[in-house]
Amino acid sequence: MFNVGKIVNTHGINGEVRVIRITDFEDRFNIGQSLLLFTKDSNDPVRVVVDGHRKHKNFDLLHFESYDSINAVEGFKNGMLKITEDQLSPLEEDEYYYHQIIGCDVYTTSGEFIGNIKEILSPGANDVWVVKRDKQKDLLVPYIVDVVKDVNPKEQKVVIYPMEGLLD
Repeated sequence: MFNVGKIVNTHGINGEVRVIRITDFEDRFNIGQSLLLFTKDSNDPVRVVVDGHRKHKNFDLLHFESYDSINAVEGFKNGMLKITEDQLSPLEEDEYYYHQIIGCDVYTTSGEFIGNIKEILSPGANDVWVVKRDKQKDLLVPYIVDVVKDVNPKEQKVVIYPMEGLLD
């Protein structure tokens, strides 16, 4: 299961919910999309189908089929909207999902083992991969062509060219 949004509140009285998007795919909340809703009150997910979507400020406002009042969606607050692996969109060459990168071992172009990618940050122009190293501070690797030379998710291996000062 993969997170695509978090319900932070209800909106109005007609069953809309306010969602913080956790996906780069605009079509994830299109009308007709099926999502799994996980709430703190239930161990079993609820399958919901989007039948209304609009943007409001920095949020996505969603309405689900058969949930037509604020009372029906009140329990959805703080719930996570997820999709299954078969709902993932195909990617272009040299594009990867975070779950494919997190956990990969990182090596230099000379074959030296650096560590393991534990997190991905998205501060702006490019992603930054956080590499956990043994007995050292975490290494921040910018995901740019000059540094990241090879990514092989099947082998869980990333090769980087350590620009001057990167490993310090």
